[in-house]
Amino acid sequence: MSTAPAGGSSRYLVLAAMIFAVAMTFIDQTIVSIAVPNIQHELKLTSTGVQWAVNAYLLTLAAFFAFGGRLADTVGHRRTVVLGVLIFAGASACCGLTPTGSVAEAWLIAFRAVQGFGGALMFPAALAIVVQSFALRERGRALALFFGIAGGLTAIGPVLGGYLTEWTWRAIFWVNLPVAAVALVLTAISKPVTQSRPAPMDHRGLALIAGGVALSVFGFQQSQVWGWSNPAIWLCIAAGAALLVVFVVVERRTASPLIRVDIFRIRAFSVQNLVLGISMLVFVPVFFFSSEYAQIALGDSSSEAGVFLLWFFIGFVIASQIGGRMLDRGGAKRPVVLGCVLAAVGFHLWAGDVTTLSFSEQQWDVVLAGAGMGFMLSPASTDAVNRASRLSYGEATGITQTVRNYAASLGLAVLGTVLVTELRSRLTDSLVAQGVPHDQAVSTAAHLSQVQAQSGGSGSTADIPQFFRVDFAHATQTVFQWMAVIMAVAAVVAVVGLRPGVQTEVAAEDQEPVPSGPTGGPGP
Repeated sequence: MSTAPAGGSSRYLVLAAMIFAVAMTFIDQTIVSIAVPNIQHELKLTSTGVQWAVNAYLLTLAAFFAFGGRLADTVGHRRTVVLGVLIFAGASACCGLTPTGSVAEAWLIAFRAVQGFGGALMFPAALAIVVQSFALRERGRALALFFGIAGGLTAIGPVLGGYLTEWTWRAIFWVNLPVAAVALVLTAISKPVTQSRPAPMDHRGLALIAGGVALSVFGFQQSQVWGWSNPAIWLCIAAGAALLVVFVVVERRTASPLIRVDIFRIRAFSVQNLVLGISMLVFVPVFFFSSEYAQIALGDSSSEAGVFLLWFFIGFVIASQIGGRMLDRGGAKRPVVLGCVLAAVGFHLWAGDVTTLSFSEQQWDVVLAGAGMGFMLSPASTDAVNRASRLSYGEATGITQTVRNYAASLGLAVLGTVLVTELRSRLTDSLVAQGVPHDQAVSTAAHLSQVQAQSGGSGSTADIPQFFRVDFAHATQTVFQWMAVIMAVAAVVAVVGLRPGVQTEVAAEDQEPVPSGPTGGPGP
């Protein structure tokens, strides 16, 4: 039994519904960081508490992606999207209603974690719906719109957050409610029809992968706070990695696994996930590091730093549309390789210009780096999901999103360490040059670099001395140089690992699918 993709305008109504659904998850990746000082001041949160108000969301989002993908394939994609939207919107409302007093910290962290769980349910199911709504030859263009528009909302987060926070920081959470309402209405009107296969949930596998991802991502996230010399960091990462190894072993012996690990035997799926993993070491961290650079080195406000990032997404959105069409016409290899090369060149040029402390000198470097990421990201993600059976799109999406978030956490941790180390070295030299004794310069530089790394550049920049701005720009230059190297490695992997040509449709397994929607069984 098969279900044909939706026809005509209904496909694009489905696409619009799913973009609105996932828009909340993209916006919330960046919008909260802008309001951190206001939230901390009003609720009197500890430094650790305010950090976890940001990290709890990212941690649960990463830990439950695989579960969300599997759930969507087994109980229905539309049902899972609606459930995810309701959970996300409800948690957002509760975050905005955080009471003052002793319970504030626990309340906010808990509901941020619930937000992440809702996002983990919503995203794989929404992407699977888009994939199943479009024929294979049209998916590149459709998913280019999906990733281009939804990804562009990541840059809007800081800008929107800056303006909403001027009214009240609670509005950064409440803004999700009208977005959720539009997503639910469009979903009800478009009635997307997909296929699913009922199967028992692999709770043992869920516990292993959630625990493994959560522990290791927690270790990466805490590395800048506790320091890499802290044994607890390595214990968390090692324990997480061990649980993931056990997960793979257990899944191979499970009749109805959470993830069919044999899917990695599909060459293109494995290569595209490797390319995505490498590129995600750069793609998410660049938002944080460029925002810090804009606020510290250039002296921009938080909302101005958000505008700085919009130039990256000008290149990203335009190139993602071209890359999607290239995927439909000639396959994934050309746009993925081209994108990785352009991104490597863009980051290299950007690194060369950051020390000028002039945005006009960097503007087209930023656009080029964004265009490179746009060319490769959507085709790589689309091609990876296309390699799965239509009954496993949610599972494949859950895998790719887990890989992407895991790599992003690693990139933030490692490149953050590079930034702090380089900044500490340059600050020491600057302080010594000003006549500060070497030992005192070393301790002062260590303190300043660590405080700045933990604050994320969210405070006032009015009193930052010029030498600090210049030293921070040089440290950022080193980070961007490493980003260029990383994208060059991704290009080599794509050249060697991917095969040219347009993909043909993947056959489904010989099991009877269950339509998820109005034509075959109850939908939400």
